Amino acid sequence: MEALQEFYSTYQSTFAYVGINALLALSVYATLSCGQLALSSAGFAAIGAYAASILTLNFGASFPTVLLVAIVLPALVAVPLGLPVLRIRGVFLAIATVAFGEVVRVGLVNWDYVNGAQGLVAIPQKTSLWMIYLAVALALVLFWRLRGSRWGFALEAIREDEAAARTMGIHTTLYKLAMLVVGAALAGLAGALEAHFSFMVAPNGFAFGRVVDMLVYAVVGGTVAYHGPVLGAAFLTVLPEILREVAPLLGIEPGPLRALVNGVVLLLVILFLPNGIVSLPARLRERRRAKELAA
Repeated sequence: MEALQEFYSTYQSTFAYVGINALLALSVYATLSCGQLALSSAGFAAIGAYAASILTLNFGASFPTVLLVAIVLPALVAVPLGLPVLRIRGVFLAIATVAFGEVVRVGLVNWDYVNGAQGLVAIPQKTSLWMIYLAVALALVLFWRLRGSRWGFALEAIREDEAAARTMGIHTTLYKLAMLVVGAALAGLAGALEAHFSFMVAPNGFAFGRVVDMLVYAVVGGTVAYHGPVLGAAFLTVLPEILREVAPLLGIEPGPLRALVNGVVLLLVILFLPNGIVSLPARLRERRRAKELAA
């Protein structure tokens, strides 16, 4: 029992960030599910994190109220952002949404009310692991319910061919905007949970590198299934910890070499599992079936 408690206390932050990163990956998946590469999740996470932190530190709001505001405020911001931005596609959409995130970050850096680049500190730790994983479970239930529903089929049609979907009478703008709002709400919730777990929030925590991480979580996990981004977030969050324990046994010193190993593992996953980790069981079944037929 003591060993289990020691293991939990040692890796508590890792477990927490697996869930937080899973929420952020799902926020990216929300727009990818209808074929839109929107990379605004870091900006929405920053809005949720700062709004929640200000309410807690300056107004003493209850934690449920804080989380509700962190969900609703980014969702409301997503509506005026999405109406013009979702008219463009591909790399131009990605650039426009990354620019939104940078505008939010630079605005926070220059906002004296939130201490600029230093950010907010001494945020009470109100986030528990069960809260994080309950949020992930509810998000998964939402996407599971969408799959096979009228909305799910419409999103799939838009992802495959937006022009054809429009000719079939699907209101593509409405569906794309709805998924951007869902992604914004998930990102805002993740930001609030992270701020109340790590005791602080700063603009640099939502820079472009964080955007790339979110996208990589979704791609490595696989966007062909709603639970793929969660697997990708778990794998890439735990991987550095595994390497930290295994590397000394292999004679790998901390520093650039360990980072290289991390990158090589990531590259191998992308090269040999183009549909993500979620496709691994199907690949193994196909290989087993091919061997049985050959025999």
